Amino acid sequence: MVKKFNLLFLAGLVWSIAGYNVLHIGCQAYVGHISAFLIALSILVFAFFQFIVFGPLVKKHTKRITSYEMEKQWFWHFFDKKSFIIMAVMMSGGIIIRMEHLWADWLIAFFYVGLGFALLLAGLTFFEKFIKFKLAK
Repeated sequence: MVKKFNLLFLAGLVWSIAGYNVLHIGCQAYVGHISAFLIALSILVFAFFQFIVFGPLVKKHTKRITSYEMEKQWFWHFFDKKSFIIMAVMMSGGIIIRMEHLWADWLIAFFYVGLGFALLLAGLTFFEKFIKFKLAK
C-alpha cells in the first residue's frame, strides 16, 4: 500500500509513459508525411483530447484520490475500474490498428501525435498535482 498522494505520482508516471510511447509512434509515422494540414489535424486532436477528455479526467481522478479517507491505498487505485477498462480498450485498439495495418501512416501520424501530446500533458499535470500536494504538507 502507498500513501494516497503517491497515487498522483503513479498516475503521472503511467500517463507520461503512455503519452511518450503514443507520441513516439506518431512521430515515426510522420516521416515522409509532414504537412501543414496534418500538423493542424494533430493540433485539433490534441485540443479535443486535452480539453474534452484528459483534462477533465485528471481533475476527476485528483479529486477522487485526494478524497480517500484512508491515508494508505493499494497502488492500483490511481485509476478507477472504468479508467482501466478504457485504457485496455484504447491500447488493444491501437495495437490492432497498427498490427493489421488498418490505418495509413499519415492517419496514425496526426492522430497519435495529438493523442500522445494530450496523454503526456495529462501525466505531467498529475506530477504537478503531486508536487503541489507534497509542498503543501
